[in-house]
Amino acid sequence: MPKHALLGDDNSTDETLFARIAEDIEQRGFSINPVALPPYLNEALLARVHEMGEEKFSGAGIGRGEDYVQSEFVRTDEICWINGESLAGKLWLEWTGKLQHYLNRRLFLGLFSFESHFAHYGTGDYYKRHLDAFKGEANRVLSVVTYLNSGWTAEDGGELVLYQDEQDREGIKVTPLNGTVVVFLSEEFPHEVLPASRDRYSIAGWYRVNTSVGNKIDPPV
Repeated sequence: MPKHALLGDDNSTDETLFARIAEDIEQRGFSINPVALPPYLNEALLARVHEMGEEKFSGAGIGRGEDYVQSEFVRTDEICWINGESLAGKLWLEWTGKLQHYLNRRLFLGLFSFESHFAHYGTGDYYKRHLDAFKGEANRVLSVVTYLNSGWTAEDGGELVLYQDEQDREGIKVTPLNGTVVVFLSEEFPHEVLPASRDRYSIAGWYRVNTSVGNKIDPPV
């Protein structure tokens, strides 16, 4: 593989996608982009998630710090946080860093940090309807999801359902096709993950603003 392909310096392709995401966020608060992840990055992440053993994943929970709990009533997926130790993780963080810079420049969102993890949903696993951030709490501002599922079909299920507001009961269904990128305002859109009939892999990430005050550091270590 050529070095430039490995490092993913196709800036024109990134700029086109980033511009579409920014326009969507500005106009409607969410952006759904089927099979849009750059191929070099998609291939690296796909290979990484399939080489990771089950021991790398742990049961997911909800909340932070002392409020963190695991509840199968809410979600049954497993996760592995991305810290950039692997080449795939490093490439992902570099790419999301470019997206952060673009959105800050274009939309003045003040995005300060980014956190993300791989997610594995086994057959029948789910994540019930929820918000990634609560209104009035300046933490997660923008949610990012991308999918790592080769050969996924509509019959496999596992859709992300994105609801327009608390009153919406129908939602917009997103099939977890390999390389699809979804971005939405964390406080505005309730969403859920429906059960699938096969293993389902994705990355979920969140851009945050800086809410550090005094000795309270955000995001927390």
